[in-house]
Amino acid sequence: MHYIYIMNKTAVIQARVHPGTKKKAETILKKLGITPTEAIRLFYVQIGLQGGLPFPVLIPNELTKKTLEKSSKGKEIQKFDSTNSIFEGWEE
Repeated sequence: MHYIYIMNKTAVIQARVHPGTKKKAETILKKLGITPTEAIRLFYVQIGLQGGLPFPVLIPNELTKKTLEKSSKGKEIQKFDSTNSIFEGWEE
């Protein structure tokens, strides 16, 4: 049996995000037919149902941190013409 909780919408949440992040997210939400308020409500409901965030949030290990730092600076980047060329590189 599924339960639907109907509650008064009386709590207010305020958050500050980068304008570019907001625009990108709202463009995607619009394509999905979801308002930002509905997305936040859905996120909070899922936190309650999951007993935590509804997706994994991991702290990167040292190798991952170093790799992310290098790539953000454009260092040690490999470019490929196709996905096949990526896999060919792995076989070597």
